[in-house]
Amino acid sequence: MGFLYVARSARLGKWAWEVGLSKNVFKVGYAEDKPEAAIAAGWAGETDWKLVKKQPADGLTEDQVIARIAAKERLIDPKLYPKLKGAMGIFKVSTTNAENHILIRESLANRLVPSDFKLTPTDIADYLIHAVIG
Repeated sequence: MGFLYVARSARLGKWAWEVGLSKNVFKVGYAEDKPEAAIAAGWAGETDWKLVKKQPADGLTEDQVIARIAAKERLIDPKLYPKLKGAMGIFKVSTTNAENHILIRESLANRLVPSDFKLTPTDIADYLIHAVIG
C-alpha cells in the first residue's frame, strides 16, 4: 500500500522567505512504503523535514501527484533554484487558496468557521491532499 505525504522544513521555509518565494513551502510526494524513511533523508540539503500528514493512496505515481497539485499551486522549479538540488515536488502554497478551500468545505458541511481562524500546516496539508485525491 502506498502513501501520499506532505512534509515541510522550517529551514527551507526560512530560505524560501529570504529569496522572496513564501515561507509556506511544502514537499508533496508518493511513497510505496511508509514515507518516514524518505522524509528522514531530507531534500534540498535540509535534514529538518517533518511529516505534516500522510494518507493511504494506491494507484498513484510521484509524477501524477506533482501534476495534480501543479494545476493549483506553484511548483518550485529546481533548475531555477540550485538550493533545491534537483528535488521535485516542492510547492509554494498560496494561503488564500488553502483558506478558501477550508471555508467552502466547512460552509458546505453547515459548520461555521471562526472569524479568528488561523491556517496551520495541517490545514495546508489537508488542502494539498484533497487537490490530489479529490
